[in-house]
Amino acid sequence: MIPPVDPQPLIELRGITRIFQNGEVATQVLHGVDLKIYPGEFVAIMGASGSGKSTLMNIIGCLDRPSGGQYFFDGRDVASFSADDLARLRREFFGFVFQSYNLLPGMSANANVEMPATYSGLSHEERHARAASLLGQLGLGERLHHKPNQLSGGQQQRVSIARALMNGGRIILADEPTGALDSRSGEEVMKLLQDLSQQGYTIILITHDAEVAAHADRLIEVRDGRVVADAGPAADRTAPAITNTIAHGTPSLADEMLAGGKTALRSLLGNVFRTVLTLLGIVIGVASVITMLAIGDGAKQAVVESISAMGSNLLLVRPGGPNQRGGRWGVSTLVPEDVAALNELPNLVAIPELTGGQTLRYDTEDHSAEVNATSSAFPIARQWPVAHGTFFNEEDESVYATVAVLGKTVADKLFGQRDPLGEYLIINNILFQVIGVMSERGASPMGQDQDDVVLVPFTTGSLRIFGQTFLRNITIAVSDPALMDATQAAAQELLLARHGTEDFTIRNMASLIDTVSQTQNTMTILLASIAAISLLVGGIGVMNIMLVSVTERTREIGVRMATGARQRHILQQFLIEALVVSALGGVIGVVLGLSATALVGFLGTPVSYSVMPVVLAFSCAFATGLIFGFLPARKAAGLDPVTALASE
Repeated sequence: MIPPVDPQPLIELRGITRIFQNGEVATQVLHGVDLKIYPGEFVAIMGASGSGKSTLMNIIGCLDRPSGGQYFFDGRDVASFSADDLARLRREFFGFVFQSYNLLPGMSANANVEMPATYSGLSHEERHARAASLLGQLGLGERLHHKPNQLSGGQQQRVSIARALMNGGRIILADEPTGALDSRSGEEVMKLLQDLSQQGYTIILITHDAEVAAHADRLIEVRDGRVVADAGPAADRTAPAITNTIAHGTPSLADEMLAGGKTALRSLLGNVFRTVLTLLGIVIGVASVITMLAIGDGAKQAVVESISAMGSNLLLVRPGGPNQRGGRWGVSTLVPEDVAALNELPNLVAIPELTGGQTLRYDTEDHSAEVNATSSAFPIARQWPVAHGTFFNEEDESVYATVAVLGKTVADKLFGQRDPLGEYLIINNILFQVIGVMSERGASPMGQDQDDVVLVPFTTGSLRIFGQTFLRNITIAVSDPALMDATQAAAQELLLARHGTEDFTIRNMASLIDTVSQTQNTMTILLASIAAISLLVGGIGVMNIMLVSVTERTREIGVRMATGARQRHILQQFLIEALVVSALGGVIGVVLGLSATALVGFLGTPVSYSVMPVVLAFSCAFATGLIFGFLPARKAAGLDPVTALASE
């Protein structure tokens, strides 16, 4: 026997065993296999079903690890290789041709052939050109964009061979390549393998068919996990062994993300209905968060603005102490003299307020509104300017003048488009001349119309309308808001000294605004939390769908690993799919949430638009995809290649 040109075997197996453990039952498939394969050989490993030939091929192709013995590839012990090292071997040195073709159904012939090169660092242009060239050489130049189900069995196997050659590996492992083909297609495939052998490729053919095995230069027979016959290396081999001429590198992160994104979109579009159901949870969650936060912030802003419009520098003195039920006319102890005493204190302006509902009449028009008997300092204390005309003055108070200043609502109800200045209206059977109209104020925090009011001098109102001098409340405007607490303490001390008991309550409007803000913040957080539950449910839906996807695509994962994908490539692919789902759901949810917010605002509910809820909701959706997609992605990346390929 003439030794091969290269004395160094490319593949050397020493005492290889393989035991499969199923619970407590151990089944030994390979029993101490010794084998040497040299560069450029065309070897056929033949045996009946169950003889161990496919297990042997999986070990040779680094899809599986032996239970015992040593495997040397080009003189290097494969046992010391990590999972990524084995992936590099498969990517750079091996090409697989399977009996069932193992083409990815959602991808064109060209895309199937390109797939191994996405893991070897070739640019998109290089991948596309090389795949087209290989398919053209194999007679499929006009079938580049056909999907597997549009190709015959023989054509699919040619695509599989082109994929095996894509990365320029020098070893072709063909597992029953003609098993699913008719005789003519089988002959064509074997002719292709012979041509590749003549070009210097090392061909390892796995078959049970003696006629197919006869095409090889060397026949190795396997029976019951042992090599029972080996013709040895061919003596007349003259073709030089091929070397890998493809420049392998590490694909950039951008290329990996782009490839992963394309795969993700292809997978999502492959099952549109399931994708829509997956997106639904994310969409509802994001839209709910945005809408709820907008409503909560809008309600908070409306209440705070309404209270602030009354004056954040105000102190409101109401009858009734901490342990009393005050506020009723008969038990009020606040009197005009209290107002005069308070005005002696520095840093404040105090005004009396005596209010009650009355029926107003002008000509033939009647209208019920609130009448407020107060002082001439009312516009200053309440920061409420006159829009038309004037406000009554101290002289009007001293002479008990029957003059009135109208709120915007009263002016509209009684006078419509007419100018009310100088006109007379009847309050409690007394004629009052209109001398001014206040600026529009809007609704109060309690929803009451603040413009539905008539303001009259306190002296006139207490004597001629209400018939009493007890006050409904005293409003104190603090000149320097920084001294609010000190001013409140001084007013508290003064009134306590005058009354001898704490039969009044002082409310600080600044503190009230803070309290309302805190309450509204709590409600907003509650609403957002309820909405976030939808987002959480959507995330769980993403995880469930991705787990189902991993199960359905186990064979695809095996094919990708066989063509050189590392564990991180598989991890990236499924993570990107989860992120694409979440990001797409997030974008749709943002649009839907803003639309729902606009609709709610159009219907009259206060809403507040801000960037933060949108960013928060979208970020949560993205994080949801990352977190809930990690477990399925890790499961996919952790699959054993040979187990994945064997799945149905």
